[in-house]
Amino acid sequence: MAVCFLIVLIRDLIQNKDKIAKEDTSYPVTGVIGFIICFLDTLGIGNFATGTALLRAFKQVDDKDLPGTLNVAFFISIMLEALTFISSVEVEPVTLGLMIASAVLGSWLGAGVMVKLSKKKIQKTMGLALILVALMMIAGKFDLVPAGGTAIGLTGIKLVIGVAVNFILGALMTCGVGLYAPCMALVYALGISPRVAFPIMMGSCAMLMPVASIRFIKSGAYNRKVTIMFSTLGTVGVILAATLVKSIPLGALQWVVIVVVLYTSYSLLQDSNKNNEEDNNKKDKQSEINDQIKVD
Repeated sequence: MAVCFLIVLIRDLIQNKDKIAKEDTSYPVTGVIGFIICFLDTLGIGNFATGTALLRAFKQVDDKDLPGTLNVAFFISIMLEALTFISSVEVEPVTLGLMIASAVLGSWLGAGVMVKLSKKKIQKTMGLALILVALMMIAGKFDLVPAGGTAIGLTGIKLVIGVAVNFILGALMTCGVGLYAPCMALVYALGISPRVAFPIMMGSCAMLMPVASIRFIKSGAYNRKVTIMFSTLGTVGVILAATLVKSIPLGALQWVVIVVVLYTSYSLLQDSNKNNEEDNNKKDKQSEINDQIKVD
């Protein structure tokens, strides 16, 4: 999949080298941004939210090209993350295969259903759910409740639950809800090592992104300079962060997971409130229009 993606990408870059020179984007700025985001992404922070924030803050990408840029520019780094952790973190093959397959299937079959649901409700529900998971994880750290285990795979009813929930998480990605933090929380809640979440969540995302990315490339709806820098310096960030994750003690990694889950919960609830405000503003404007129509 990565080879097919690279063929399409390189061909497009060569054919549009004149357009690349005209793009109002800074190589150094996007290089630093790509390194930072991909480093944090490898630790489980996620890249779409941070990528959107930094690229918009430094005015490196037009908003209309942002979705395509995020999908195309991050694909190589996410594929590298998946290959790195699948080959270096011990995980039971059946668990890995079924959970990745269920996420991919969820994004494909569930897309039509999930997009009909209110994004605001999904964000609020997942935000509150992640807070509860984080509180349970913190309680486990202080021996108030049983903590996550050190197993490398799932069996029986736990495997069924893991596959089913990852199917839902794959579907939720079509609504813009990231898979990383919820997958971390899922793995932890089912009693296996948080480290096992890395090959599962990164493998899931790596299999979800290629089709959309190739479509964006063929339509030209992405920033080529950003893609070049994220695909190069971003991979350096991935390699450094992967070394850190593989060597970090399990106890410290559990705290990293807690921070990631809480951050994601905050982001989801914040976005939910923004969507609520936008809905209220739209209703107010529509009400004003209706009142004006009555007056006329």
